[in-house]
Amino acid sequence: MNGQIEQHHMNIPWHDFEDENQNILHADLQTKTTIIGRVGIMMLACGTGAWRVRESMNSMARVMGVRCSADIGLVSIEFTCYENGHSTTQALSLPAAGINTIQLSELENFVAAFQADGQFLTTKQINQALDKIKQKSNNYSNVTIALAAGFACSAFVFLLGGGLIEMFCCLIAASLGSYVRKIMGTKHITALAGVAASVAVSCLSYAMIFDVLKMIFQVASGHEAGYIGAMLFVIPGFPFITSGLDIAKTDMRSGLERLAYALTIIVVATLVGWLVALLVHLKPENFIALHLTPIELMLLRLPASFVGVYGFSMMFNSTPRMAVIAGFVGAIANTLRLELVDLTAIPAGAAAFFGAFTAGILASLVQKRSGYPRIAITVPSIVIMVPGLYFYRAVYEIGNLTLQDGANWLVKACLIAMFLPLGLMVARLLTDSKWRYTN
Repeated sequence: MNGQIEQHHMNIPWHDFEDENQNILHADLQTKTTIIGRVGIMMLACGTGAWRVRESMNSMARVMGVRCSADIGLVSIEFTCYENGHSTTQALSLPAAGINTIQLSELENFVAAFQADGQFLTTKQINQALDKIKQKSNNYSNVTIALAAGFACSAFVFLLGGGLIEMFCCLIAASLGSYVRKIMGTKHITALAGVAASVAVSCLSYAMIFDVLKMIFQVASGHEAGYIGAMLFVIPGFPFITSGLDIAKTDMRSGLERLAYALTIIVVATLVGWLVALLVHLKPENFIALHLTPIELMLLRLPASFVGVYGFSMMFNSTPRMAVIAGFVGAIANTLRLELVDLTAIPAGAAAFFGAFTAGILASLVQKRSGYPRIAITVPSIVIMVPGLYFYRAVYEIGNLTLQDGANWLVKACLIAMFLPLGLMVARLLTDSKWRYTN
């Protein structure tokens, strides 16, 4: 092996199935199937749901004059293409789940253009176009993404009830944890190890920073509660939300795999956070009251929600313009959700439904003008609504055998978590005629 690690997932030689002079309509079934599969697996690598992957594969297949049937999971696709009494089946897989909204936008534009002019392209031209999209891997450096995570989590802490001290500690701790996770990702360390290490670094960093502030400025010990926010950058928003949408479309394999993946990350993150809290004596107490008037709180929630959503969008590799659009949508939707909880008798779960529904409607309106993928706007805008605090408090209380309190937090978390994709689903049913039907 000469000190090198063998690839567990081998690269596919896509260019072996091409001819620079051969029009795609005249290619053999195997070549057409390979190109359809490449588009599908690239879409899946961007983190989008099974319905969008299948729609893109079908769009390509129709132009090529073949029929395609695909079974799609979290990181794999098995599909068969049929033409003139012949069929070809392929199985493709990814080494890990990922998110890349700019690649997703480029791929959707490519598929739309292919529907109009694809019959005039050669197999080599198609692969060259896909290569160009593939090269658009990262818009930002690891340091930039880490800072984006820090600002997002800092805003998240304010929305949960924290003040300036919690926000400052969280900014630094979440940035350090996110940087560790990105570095481990670039070295192809398995995802769960990256989650565990980054959460541990975030919690330990928060504890150390907070101890320094206590020694120098004698800040109150109650501010330590903000350490929960420092780990919220690991929230698996994309797989969690797309799991609900896939299940709604009866793409059960993809939906259940995404849900299992999201829950696994949540469980690992909360368990590691609990263990670190035991080691350094952190407790998730209630935040110290900020003493803001309802109007002041609402006016501060709007920019905080914008910053949080913008930061998460950068973590998903969105362009600045895409992140701004998602930020405005999230600012309106999340502030509405929080105000409904504070000013009315609506439970948190129902408020989450209305918040997600509002995000879905607004995303539909701006998507028609911007052309960006709907999911690249909706998911970042409601990730900030995912009840990471509730999930952590549930695990913390259960770990300490305070089962009744743990069950209460867990039920609250599950209700909110179920209503978020439901709100998006209803908005999608009302605004997307293609998604509305099963055929």
